[in-house]
Amino acid sequence: MVLNYIWIAFFLIAFVVALLRLIIFQDVEVFPELVNATFEYARSGFTISLGLTGVLTLWLGFMKIAEHGGMVQSLTRITAPFFRRLFPDLPKDHPAYGSMMMNFAANMLGLDNAATPLGLKAMKEMQTANPKKDTASNAQIMFLVLNTSGLTIIPVSVMVYRAQFGAANPADIFLPIMLATFFSTLAGIISVSVVQRIKLYDPVILAWLGGMTAMVVGLIYGFSLLDRSLMSTVSLLVANFILFSFITLFIARAALRKVNVYESFIEGGKEGFNIAIKIIPYLVAILVAIGVFRASGAMDFLIDGIAAFFGWFGADTRFVDALPTALMKPLSGGGARGMMVDAINTYGVDSFAGRLASTVQGATDTTFYIIAVYFGSVGIRKTRHAVSCGLIADVTGIIAAILIGYLFFG
Repeated sequence: MVLNYIWIAFFLIAFVVALLRLIIFQDVEVFPELVNATFEYARSGFTISLGLTGVLTLWLGFMKIAEHGGMVQSLTRITAPFFRRLFPDLPKDHPAYGSMMMNFAANMLGLDNAATPLGLKAMKEMQTANPKKDTASNAQIMFLVLNTSGLTIIPVSVMVYRAQFGAANPADIFLPIMLATFFSTLAGIISVSVVQRIKLYDPVILAWLGGMTAMVVGLIYGFSLLDRSLMSTVSLLVANFILFSFITLFIARAALRKVNVYESFIEGGKEGFNIAIKIIPYLVAILVAIGVFRASGAMDFLIDGIAAFFGWFGADTRFVDALPTALMKPLSGGGARGMMVDAINTYGVDSFAGRLASTVQGATDTTFYIIAVYFGSVGIRKTRHAVSCGLIADVTGIIAAILIGYLFFG
């Protein structure tokens, strides 16, 4: 329901802003730009959906190998005590637990392409336990918010972009992103737990959250001992080594259990195409709404207003240059990436705005994109409190990123 109102608002606000530009500023190009944006973003949504087909086929194939080889079941047993408390409505030993765990692992490594198909598989499996097929269940909402909070241990993609633009130390945003995304994820867990009345003071939950906190702190300390010039190389090596180790382990374990690995891969991969096709209308709908909002100039008016507001209080407004990335991130990953690149091009890759935009890019995930894709893949229309809790995590991560950006980059 909330997503419905937001989607309508994008178009209405875009129309009003464009009309004002036409009447007041005699801008006769604004409405052609709006119409062009609808075609451009519709085409983009279709292209993205089809582009997911190969990745979905690949990773759903690997997941089927893991299932047939017993790897998913083993990993599920290890994490079951924690997940059963965060997902109390999901039946014990449900197959979705394995897919969820692998999805979280891929997100932590900053490997978006690997995380998406695993997340779609988990959402599809959770749908089998959902009594109202058009309404998001508590378990699906918790899973989605954990995804939108974007917990990232190694922000591979952001560091690669910074390296491509010639940053002196591409990994200098590693620690800020890790800290910001941790706060975002924690806020997401707390917000959903409050709404769903999940007992966070449970000893098992406290132990797992404490352990994860210790792991994050330990990882931060370990990387802080490295020379910054080596941090990016080591991070990329660790992330991809762990990922390919998982693939190899899946295949080896299945082979030892006399599973026909190739046939298992083909069986799982066949699901990829159907899911990608089903996503198209949901993805086109949200991207077109974002496109007209941007083309109307509403985003520019919003940024200028925020700068004026903070400037009136005498606050440092340098962070405003990175706000387009922050405001676009919940809406569109590609849009936010474009905003980050624009900030880097405009102000410099090693400028405060360039570094802060990079930190914001890695601090949270694309809430509305994930909602559109994940819920759309299983036909869910009523999102309940998924949007509000996801945005709480986003806002927390963005605020944390800004404060941490000032701490690290001045």
